[in-house]
Parts: sequence; structure tokens; C-alpha cells
Amino acid sequence: MRVLFIGDIVGRPGRTALAKSLPGLRREYRPAFVIANAENAAGGMGITRDTAAELLEAGVDVLTTGNHIWKHREAASLASEEPRLLRPANYPSAAPGRGAGVFTAAGGESVGVVNLLGRTFMRPVDCPFLAADREIGALRGKASVVVVDMHAEATSEKQAMGWYLDGRVSAVVGTHTHVQTADERILPWGTAYLTDVGMTGPRDSILGVEVKPIIARFLSGMPARFRVAGGPVMLGAAVIDIEPETGRATSIVRVLQLVEEQGDPDRREPEAS
Repeated sequence: MRVLFIGDIVGRPGRTALAKSLPGLRREYRPAFVIANAENAAGGMGITRDTAAELLEAGVDVLTTGNHIWKHREAASLASEEPRLLRPANYPSAAPGRGAGVFTAAGGESVGVVNLLGRTFMRPVDCPFLAADREIGALRGKASVVVVDMHAEATSEKQAMGWYLDGRVSAVVGTHTHVQTADERILPWGTAYLTDVGMTGPRDSILGVEVKPIIARFLSGMPARFRVAGGPVMLGAAVIDIEPETGRATSIVRVLQLVEEQGDPDRREPEAS
């Protein structure tokens, strides 16, 4: 079976580009299951009911998130009520929602998805490695195909998770840094790995937001209000082929696609300071 994993969706431009591109991606790659990281879907940071519904209606099967999931107050109740939205499994147990689930692909296969959050250069959370052990153990016997979204800053932590889970999951795909890496491979025991799948957001930007405020902040060290950029959008994704009987990956291919979505600068969504 084939899984399409789409990288961090940034604001309205990213959502629009995904809706525009997904039908063509389906025709070209024929995925049985689509995962997308949506932690930046609402205004470039966080997720809301409307933005989650927009992405699910566009054809995404499961939404993963990361450290920005709680930016909007409604995300807490949304995470509790929408089973197709995951929050990192290594948030404390009192956090709403769940960090893993079993879903059904187009061909009827069961697919386990696990969402993890790194700790290096990030706010403190529980250990992602122990959380991975727990969630993968809970999925045993329920799904042979298991895909992990490792949402982390440090390349070393992502690589460590890939090697730690090699042979126990079908794929470990990194998100969060918004820059696609060129290190896709199948690890020795059959796990597909990619350090970062990249973002689905404005190309002429710094990680999806307007360039000038970011540069001004670097130059001055002073707070600046960021806004999601306009212009053409780059869609970052990975296509992963997996043997459903064994859960072993047989190939992983990066996708980096330009979407000519100019947008309306007067309607750009504000970004957090």
C-alpha cells in the first residue's frame, strides 16, 4: 500500500494549495492513505475547528500536529472530539486528545499513526522514546502498517528516533523545521526514514512567514509581528510504499511541488509575535 505524507501546512496559503494539489497527487501517486501535519494551519500557528474541517474535507485522512497545537483555545476540545486529529503522544497524560490511532486506508488496510514531539531545543515534554514504546505496543495486533510523525527541531533526535524504531514501524517522517531534507532511505530493518518532509507554505518566505519582520528581528533582537507570506506555495511531501502484510517499507520518495497560488495580500492571516 502507498502512504502520502504532507509536510507542515502553513496558514491559508498552505490550506488552499493542499486542496488544489491533492486531487492531482492522488491521480499521480494513487495513495491509499494521506497524512498531513496541520499544527500551523490556522494563521501560521495552531489549528482551529474550521481549518481542521477544511483539510479533512480536502481529502486528508489523519492530521498530526506538534508544539503549536494549543495556540487556539478551541484546539483542546477539538482534540478531544475529532479522532482524526492527533496531538503528540508525549504530552502529559492530562492533555486532551490522543497521540496515536488506528485508521482504515482506501483498500481496507489498518494503518497506525503515532505523533511524537522532540525535546531538544523545544519546551519540556515527556520522553518521546518511551512514548513511542508505549504507543507502538498498544498498536500491536491492530495494525501492521505504522507511520510515525516525529515533530522535532534537532536532526540528531529525529535520526535517533528513526534508528530506535527501525524494524518496529513502517516509517519515521520528520516535521517542524519546514525545510525538506534529502536523506530519504530505507533503514536496515525496513523502516522508511526522512529527517524532514518540508512545509506546504509560501516559497518566498522564511519558514512560511514574511521575510522583512524576521530579518528585522534578527538584526535588532526586538519582538516583531509576523504574518504568513503570500506568493507561490511549495508543497513538501513524501510517498511511502509499504508491504501491508509485514509493515516493511519498500520505498520512500520525496515530493517538492510548486503551486502557483498567489493569494490576496490584504487577506493574509496574522502570525503570532
